[in-house]
Amino acid sequence: MQAPNIVFIVADDLGFADLGCYGGRDARFGRVSPQLDAMAANGIRFTQGYSNSPVCSPTRFALMTARYQYRLRGAAEEPINSRSRGNPLLGLPPEHPTLPSLLKQAGYRTALVGKWHLGYPPHFGPLRSGYDEYFGPMSGGVDYFTHCSSTGQHDLWFGEEEKAEEGYLTDLLSHRAVDYIDRMAARNRSEGPAPFLLSLHYTAPHWPWETRDDEALAQEVKNNLFHLHGGNIHTYHRMIHHMDEGIGWVMQALRRHGLERDSLVVFTSDNGGERFSDNWPLVGGKMDLTEGGIRVPWIAHWPAVIAPGQVTAQQCMTMDWSTTMIEAGGAQPDPAYPLDGVSLLPVLREPRHTFARPLHWRMNHRGQRALRDGDWKYLRVDGHDYLFNIPADERERANLAGREPGRLADLRDAWEQWNETMPPIPEDASISLGYSTKDMPQR
Repeated sequence: MQAPNIVFIVADDLGFADLGCYGGRDARFGRVSPQLDAMAANGIRFTQGYSNSPVCSPTRFALMTARYQYRLRGAAEEPINSRSRGNPLLGLPPEHPTLPSLLKQAGYRTALVGKWHLGYPPHFGPLRSGYDEYFGPMSGGVDYFTHCSSTGQHDLWFGEEEKAEEGYLTDLLSHRAVDYIDRMAARNRSEGPAPFLLSLHYTAPHWPWETRDDEALAQEVKNNLFHLHGGNIHTYHRMIHHMDEGIGWVMQALRRHGLERDSLVVFTSDNGGERFSDNWPLVGGKMDLTEGGIRVPWIAHWPAVIAPGQVTAQQCMTMDWSTTMIEAGGAQPDPAYPLDGVSLLPVLREPRHTFARPLHWRMNHRGQRALRDGDWKYLRVDGHDYLFNIPADERERANLAGREPGRLADLRDAWEQWNETMPPIPEDASISLGYSTKDMPQR
């Protein structure tokens, strides 16, 4: 199999049902994401896909390493915040193998366009973890026009240098991604073909809630990005649509250069949605291990391998996709850092080929833990244990712990056994609360 170009697109805080192809309850949702809906129609859509965490940077550790994020100290922060600046512990260690570094060893050119959120220079950064190029914000959330973080600091980088550039951030990232594809196509013509990895990590639809037309609003919220009084569902939809348009530009660039057939394009979100998201029929959201905090869209498009119009209930999480890309690119994992992810290539080739895939989570916030194993999910929140049959009860309303104590005990023991293989959560790990529904069933 020819090593594909890889475009890994990650939205920020997108809800499970925010896209038309995931069945948003409002009919208008069909007009919010026509490009992504088309990608799903011409590729494969996963209905039981998850993020490695219900919060930003821990998921990104898993994405980069194809391993459970709990193995690294920086991922214990939920998420990494401004206090990590200058801290040599809170970030992705440059010596750790990553998706881009392993693909680079296999002959790939690599670039990250968009959000990093895995530690700050001089100790950490995309160029230190396998990317040849970088353009985007280092922190978690920035204003879409001033490009300032929640501390008021300017946070737009070219490589390891901060550099101002005017424009709406979502569009800047989309145009930069298209520029990268154009340059790689030109380089292939002049120097000979070589595959590329383009990580396109949008900040949309993360707060602050601003569309292309809201530049004046940016001045009002410049020093208060984490504001509870801002935004509305209409602005949120427009932000998704702006991102969707940019993804359309990226797909057009691949087609323009004859690269679409042999390019694997994957789309997802780093965690579940926030207060304006549509997670139906799921409950909970960002910061929760209920389904709404971790079940996310997964769409893959690769005409050379994936037949159009496919849908699968294969269970998976973020690190599985990184492992899939490593295998598809012909890269070899470092034996000193064995991967926790499981390749999904067999499912991409034949969607009817599904396999058992237990998925584990833990959170410092509210003492949460979860295990999804087949139809069943074990969940603990605030010291209370829950047992749900997810296909029968996706809203996690009917706690079956009392009815099936044996099954609960088995899943709890399985989670405990897995947890013994992970480092403990450090006592000094911080929690930066996001927006959560906290809509838990009563015991």
